[in-house]
Amino acid sequence: MAKIFVEAYGCSASFADSEMISGLILNGGHTLTDNSEESDLNIVVTCSVKDSTANKMMYRINSLKSKPLIVAGCLPKAEKETVEKFSENASLLGPNSLGKTLQVINTTLGGQKQVALEDSDLSKVGLPKVRLNPSVGIVEIASGCMSECTFCQTKLSKGDLSSYRLGDIVRQVQTEIKEGCKEVWLTSTDNGCYGFDIGTDLPTLINAVSEIPEDFMIRVGMMNPMYMPRIKEKLIDSYDNDKVFKFLHIPVQSGSDKVLNDMKRGHTSKTYREIVSKIKERFVDFTISTDIIIGFPSETEEEFQKTISLLDETKPDVVNLSKYSARPGTEAAEWEQIDAAEVKRRTKIIFEQISKLSMDSNQKWIGWKGRVLFDEMTDEGIKGRNFAYKPIAVEDDVELGQSHTVEITDATVKRLVGKIAS
Repeated sequence: MAKIFVEAYGCSASFADSEMISGLILNGGHTLTDNSEESDLNIVVTCSVKDSTANKMMYRINSLKSKPLIVAGCLPKAEKETVEKFSENASLLGPNSLGKTLQVINTTLGGQKQVALEDSDLSKVGLPKVRLNPSVGIVEIASGCMSECTFCQTKLSKGDLSSYRLGDIVRQVQTEIKEGCKEVWLTSTDNGCYGFDIGTDLPTLINAVSEIPEDFMIRVGMMNPMYMPRIKEKLIDSYDNDKVFKFLHIPVQSGSDKVLNDMKRGHTSKTYREIVSKIKERFVDFTISTDIIIGFPSETEEEFQKTISLLDETKPDVVNLSKYSARPGTEAAEWEQIDAAEVKRRTKIIFEQISKLSMDSNQKWIGWKGRVLFDEMTDEGIKGRNFAYKPIAVEDDVELGQSHTVEITDATVKRLVGKIAS
């Protein structure tokens, strides 16, 4: 029996992987520790989406390698040689290789390195898990995607779309709720194309999960715009259920159709505009979240201004802003890059714009009163979410997993501030 320390970085799917790795560790007779100094073995579940993230991963690999180490997740699959440069003795476990978890652990504890990066046929639905948040159940509905984006390493890490069976996902959600979760996240590399490979789709899944009779909320994860026209009407209908957070994460990445074409995104700015318009026609209060990449190699000043115009027109509530970083193995990494100072200038301009958009969006909620599910523990205390998935902080004493009626009294760029009204 060994003491094993597990930590994760990146997207919700990465954290879900770490929960399943932890569950497999306990099932294998080992124990978990929350301190790497007390461990016999360290496991880091990595992300490789940006340069800044990858650099952070390398720092952690370097700091954890004094003990037997397993580097799991996307980074070893996408950049095996880079990982080995920082820790040549670390074992490697790919994001679709969780079936080898115990074998890799035992081999590594025995003093040998094992590389398990090939995809296994093991579904991630139904695996044991140790939740990072007892109130939130993260359920992976698929692995991989159908896209070929020129800036993204995810395809290199996770491969083509492989959707999990609808019935298996519903049973997993039922397990999450039975074990105390009040909120379920449906997550994958790209939720928008879920089921296309097995004859179903995301709205059908959302409807099936919504029919589970218990009291819980559903957060639908990120979906790319390119597949939305195929499911748009059915998807909007599926959101018309009190159990589904009125929240959509749909990353447009640029307001320029030329840049989107160079990115091989498979959609236009019009695709994004139409989806946002349809959502706002149907729902009065709905949170739109999007992603923007600044400084893609073919982004001229004119293309940059089109992104600013798109944000002004569609007014998303949340914008996740990234500077373009050339990731090894991707097509755009070979192109001529924009000067870093110019990227910094553009980033500053758009950061000020999205801060104003977020502030304007949040201030509209002042005076609102309604049900809030407290679902997250932060350094600043417990945070809750209302039906539109708006983050809400209160000074009152509340417990994780509780729901209370809250009145919103103030707003910041990042959150709403309220008080318990019941």
